[in-house]
Amino acid sequence: MNMKGSLPLLLLHTLSLGPSHGYGIAKEIKRKSRGVLTFAEGTIYPMLHDLEKQGLIAAFEEEVKGRTRRYYQLTDAGQKALEKEQTDWQQFSLGVNRVLGEAT
Repeated sequence: MNMKGSLPLLLLHTLSLGPSHGYGIAKEIKRKSRGVLTFAEGTIYPMLHDLEKQGLIAAFEEEVKGRTRRYYQLTDAGQKALEKEQTDWQQFSLGVNRVLGEAT
């Protein structure tokens, strides 16, 4: 399951905890959500590239066990965007919860 538009927020938040590679980010999101949120690599990597183009994350390469891995880390602009996205998400989810609460 994934909510449209939630991936950038989840990626930025996960990278705020420290640098990681795409597979590690996907694994962490799945772990923290207890399996509720899953994103395929074909979804994560294009979004990581978009965030990098926007200057919200930066990439670097590191050799691990003889293989070169591409890691991503949050930039200062990414931290500011994360804070805004978190506020927007909290307001959105509060509004949805209010509507759903009225329906019962």
